[in-house]
Amino acid sequence: MAEANNMLSSDVSRTNPIIKIKKWLIKDIKRNYQLYIFLIPGLVYLFIFDFLPMYGVQIAFKSFQISKGIWGSPWVGFDHFKRFFKSYQFINILRNTLGISLYQLIVGFPAPIFLALVLNQVRNKFFKKLVQTVSYAPHFISVVVICGMIHLFLSSRNGLVNIILGYFGVDSIFFMGRPEWFWTIYVISGVWVGIGWGSIIYLAALTSVNTELYDAADIDGCNKLHVIWYIDIPAIVPTMVIMLILRMGNMMDVGFQKTFLLQNDLNLPASEVISTYVYKVGLVGSQYSYSTAIGFFNNVVNYILVVLANKVARSVSEVSLW
Repeated sequence: MAEANNMLSSDVSRTNPIIKIKKWLIKDIKRNYQLYIFLIPGLVYLFIFDFLPMYGVQIAFKSFQISKGIWGSPWVGFDHFKRFFKSYQFINILRNTLGISLYQLIVGFPAPIFLALVLNQVRNKFFKKLVQTVSYAPHFISVVVICGMIHLFLSSRNGLVNIILGYFGVDSIFFMGRPEWFWTIYVISGVWVGIGWGSIIYLAALTSVNTELYDAADIDGCNKLHVIWYIDIPAIVPTMVIMLILRMGNMMDVGFQKTFLLQNDLNLPASEVISTYVYKVGLVGSQYSYSTAIGFFNNVVNYILVVLANKVARSVSEVSLW
């Protein structure tokens, strides 16, 4: 009977994937314990600053009162979510958030890809490094400074853009006070700031292309467009897919700092997004439970989008995050 039990337990251990993973993990830790020691600070950081704060998510389902604390505050269920969905600002805030994100995706996502493809074909090293330096530089400028520059360039009195338009007989435009211009200003300035930095990862992917393919293309008489279309683009498609999935996971996240600094009462109908609204009702209005509920809704939508994007990418291109 004992032998039968031992045989049964050994069969279970061989077939159970959890037991297999556990044995493999123990063996790997013993073999590479130095590497696991180096992981400890990072894991501790994630636990303290990413996992412990999740305890406060329950505020979204309570009528939080500072005097009573999180546990002492009464439960209200989904009341804050219903309030947000029924709010007269819900449609406008959601439209602005998704609109700006889609605009960024359509214009901003291909921009660094295009720059990387073009730079990869440049043979003059001095010119290539010059373009890279100039395009990388805005990334290191503070968001506050960037927004100040935007205000200066688009000033209706002496802004550079209106001065140039004046030479062509176009009347001065108050860009920052017209809601219809806000999305374009936000997205184009974002492309200017991030195009160089975003191209780095695609340039790195292009370095893995076998140089013999370029030699064969030269022998076959292919021009630059043929090389880009048939060699470069297929080489970076996996990278493009991964970056697109990651971008989809941030569809509901429009940068608070830049939006808030460019926002004013005149362009508010086009500039009020979820992040700025949460700031106003949460920190300024002290409606902590309501703002937490909005943030929780925002994160849930982002999670759903990244899961769907990953599933579609895996079914279409067989490239995915997991």
